[in-house]
Amino acid sequence: MGTNQTLVIAHRGAKGEAPENTLGAFRLGLEQGCDAIELDIHLTKDDEIIVIHDSTLDRTTDMTGSIYDMTLEEIKKADAGRWFNEKYEGERIPTLEEVFDLVPADVMINVEIKHSTQGILEPLLLELMKRKDRMHNVVVSAFDYRNLLCLKQLAPETKVGLLYDVNNGSNSALIDSFEAAVYSLHPNYKGIDKEKVSDAIALGLQVYPWTINDESDMAQAIDYGVSGIITDYPGRLRDLLQLAIRTGVAE
Repeated sequence: MGTNQTLVIAHRGAKGEAPENTLGAFRLGLEQGCDAIELDIHLTKDDEIIVIHDSTLDRTTDMTGSIYDMTLEEIKKADAGRWFNEKYEGERIPTLEEVFDLVPADVMINVEIKHSTQGILEPLLLELMKRKDRMHNVVVSAFDYRNLLCLKQLAPETKVGLLYDVNNGSNSALIDSFEAAVYSLHPNYKGIDKEKVSDAIALGLQVYPWTINDESDMAQAIDYGVSGIITDYPGRLRDLLQLAIRTGVAE
């Protein structure tokens, strides 16, 4: 089992044990030894970048409504932690800037753009990344590749990752279809195999499958040679990697 280079990527923070996409979840992921944080972003009515998965407040807060119709001040009134556990009461939806301020500079952040904003979000995201000196260790991913192409046109040095469920073709064909330099592939873990992973690595790409929570699936992905694993349980993955090293299984 090759573990030395396998990054532990906390999915929406330690989503399995804390309210997703909150500072509390990101803190827990860091406490559990994650190497990277994965999170989702949307744009508010007043063009603030906030960290939330859904386009509404309904599922993960005590308020309802579309975030595109609300200002940051309005959204900050929502409790984003109590629904998960009363000990997280008072958690608020964070801005991306707040997450940048929380997460140490040596921890990678995978920012997923959740909604196409017709070119409004991308320059704001780049301005924030540059102002916070995060261009070198932020990977921006999306299912809608138009967002990523826009970023690459504005700042070619941006690291972008292609999110997808299933790739029935070759990695080369997928990369060539994007028409810009790609840093990483982010496949659904159910669609990966050792050959596809090895081929991607040989092409100079990072491979970050999502979302792996079962230990046997984690072990298989590590055996495939993935660059990192996106998981709701970063502590579980960290323990598995450390156990492999202690027992001499690691390369």
